[in-house]
Amino acid sequence: MLTWLQRDDLSFPPLEKALRQPNGLLAAGGDLSPARLIAAYRHGCFPWYQDGQPILWWSPDPRTVLYPDELHVSRSLRKRIRQGDYRVTFDRAFTQVIRECAAPRDYTDGTWITSPMQSAYIELHAQGIAHSVEVWRDDQLVGGLYGLAMGRLFFGESMFSRASDASKVGFACLTERLRHWGFELIDCQMPTQHLASFGARPIPREQFAETLTRCLDQDSSADWII
Repeated sequence: MLTWLQRDDLSFPPLEKALRQPNGLLAAGGDLSPARLIAAYRHGCFPWYQDGQPILWWSPDPRTVLYPDELHVSRSLRKRIRQGDYRVTFDRAFTQVIRECAAPRDYTDGTWITSPMQSAYIELHAQGIAHSVEVWRDDQLVGGLYGLAMGRLFFGESMFSRASDASKVGFACLTERLRHWGFELIDCQMPTQHLASFGARPIPREQFAETLTRCLDQDSSADWII
């Protein structure tokens, strides 16, 4: 049975209650308040839904993650980074990044980054929890990504690219920086070939939950303004 959340209750059902089909659907309803979003990520789930649907909360099994120490950067991407075509910054244009991530893609007609989702994560950015990576060519934003940093974990949400390898450069630079800051894991949520090329791999949901318990309240040396 799918659990329906109440607006006055921030609790979520146990992760093992998530449906097998569709994989990981845990609950529906509630809201996108900062308090609920923080509670969701701490619990091990995230919102993902389309316009016209209720808010849906997911905790897939297995969970796709990337350990920063396992980052793989291809020879061609290393060459691209060395060329210096792009400049990478953090937290300089969060609103612009999330709006670019929400823009229409060639392979889909809609977006799950709805206007309410954008507003919710912009508020989390104002609270210092959500962060962006910007990739610039001259003064033009050509790629980027955003997600949440909590403890020694980074929860990736979405990325975009308007130039060759731009999002890859941003992701590689972010992962290297997270490794330097002592982050243990990047939550990639769902598998993609793009993320697998960096070394992302699936782990059991139970193992992911154990990592949350161990790392969420640990301090890191992160300094996001770069």
